[in-house]
Amino acid sequence: MEREDFKLRQSKYYESRQARKARSRRLIQKGALLEKYFQADNLSVEQTEELLKIFANYVNAHKLNKFKDDQPNN
Repeated sequence: MEREDFKLRQSKYYESRQARKARSRRLIQKGALLEKYFQADNLSVEQTEELLKIFANYVNAHKLNKFKDDQPNN
């Protein structure tokens, strides 16, 4: 019984570790795109947030349907 419990905990740990790695990779890729297209590599985190706040309402209001949350990820 303890062995099965250990294997279950190990499996959950592995899954959560993989999910964290995938999220980290995605955040790094998106950050790189932000720097590339907004030429934001010289901006601080606070300045980048200010820049994004300027455009957030416009972008969210004009987002194409394929980029909205209620669409399935393909």
